[in-house]
Amino acid sequence: MKRNMDLIRSLLLKLEALELSPGEIATLDPDDEELRVEGSGPDEIEHHLYLIDEAGFIDTAGGGTFDGLTFRKLTWEGYDFLDSVRDDRIWARTKQGASEAGGYTVELLKDLAKGFVRKQIEEKTGIRL
Repeated sequence: MKRNMDLIRSLLLKLEALELSPGEIATLDPDDEELRVEGSGPDEIEHHLYLIDEAGFIDTAGGGTFDGLTFRKLTWEGYDFLDSVRDDRIWARTKQGASEAGGYTVELLKDLAKGFVRKQIEEKTGIRL
């Protein structure tokens, strides 16, 4: 199964939207409506949740259960990645740039997206970062 960065972005947005109390731990079930992403089945969603965990984007509160992966919150790294690709236009430009380069890593995607965000801030504020 190939890594799908669109799915990773969608899942991170969905995880961020979960309304958990501080310290509350949820079990992520890829069959749950809250995690459903059009065009992706439960197996693909589960695989990508584990990739999100491996990337250090989520705090799993120590691991998983037989019912699925546990989730406490996004990590600082998870928020940084998500904030860099949150805007749909920046995400589209980031994917296009990565595609034109012929390959990417998650870190390079984040750096490319941050560059687009930085440029957007400079254009809107006139302040050079």
